[in-house]
Amino acid sequence: MISNERPSPFRSRPAYGNSGRSAPSPDVTLRTERLQVERKTFILALKENPRGRFLRITEDVGGRRDAIIIPAPGLRELARVVEALARVAEESPPPSGNGAQESAS
Repeated sequence: MISNERPSPFRSRPAYGNSGRSAPSPDVTLRTERLQVERKTFILALKENPRGRFLRITEDVGGRRDAIIIPAPGLRELARVVEALARVAEESPPPSGNGAQESAS
């Protein structure tokens, strides 16, 4: 046997093979909302699995997706922080240009 043909001790094993564990239950979607902001689409899905409820926020930009998951116990605090940030964004003047400062001549 050639040395690089040996099985690796780090080789991945099937997570739910004959170990006696059952496959995890699929997430159940309780409610979904879609939000379009400029060229981005946000999908907010309230889901539930055996470990509890959570919010999955998925950002879709031109076919590329990124997601974050927030456990349900943190949703009220998240809403409070987003509301505070929205107030600041409305109160602050918008930036001028693309980050370039205008000079007075």
